[in-house]
Amino acid sequence: GELGHILAQKLSAAKARVTLLEGPVTHSGNARGVKVLKFCFFDELDALLKQELKKKYDCVIHAAAVSDFKPRKRFSKKINSDAFKLTVDLVPTPKLINRIKTMSPKTFLVGFKLEDSLASAVEETEKLFSQAHCDVVVANFLKSNSYEAFVVDSERTLLGKVKSLSVSALIDSG
Repeated sequence: GELGHILAQKLSAAKARVTLLEGPVTHSGNARGVKVLKFCFFDELDALLKQELKKKYDCVIHAAAVSDFKPRKRFSKKINSDAFKLTVDLVPTPKLINRIKTMSPKTFLVGFKLEDSLASAVEETEKLFSQAHCDVVVANFLKSNSYEAFVVDSERTLLGKVKSLSVSALIDSG
């Protein structure tokens, strides 16, 4: 969540009201004036987004690498370690970013797309524009063990180069 922490800190310093949805991280955010809501699992993030998007947010930056699958069955008690074989049936999770504009149509939505090349990242941004209705997408890719990223607008124009990491943040500058 390094990017989320940096964004939260910079936006809070600029007098924006910031809410950071923070998943499991090695270092928690501690920016002054930032409301931090913690989650560990997909369903928890889903519930937090639904709760928070009932409020008016000017912008949502959604860059969380949310799990694409979850176990079909939840276990209500400890699984005995003597079990010889355990099979976990996985089912796809919904794309949370695709729900944001439905819940909050006027919110400016920033998505992230990580791929293995710039061409692939820019090509894949199309899904975020058509399915999630993002206003801008950060198309990022790995290059020589580092990230490179470009902001792409809804007209599919490369706006500029940026640095990138992944996190989910809600920003309320209202």
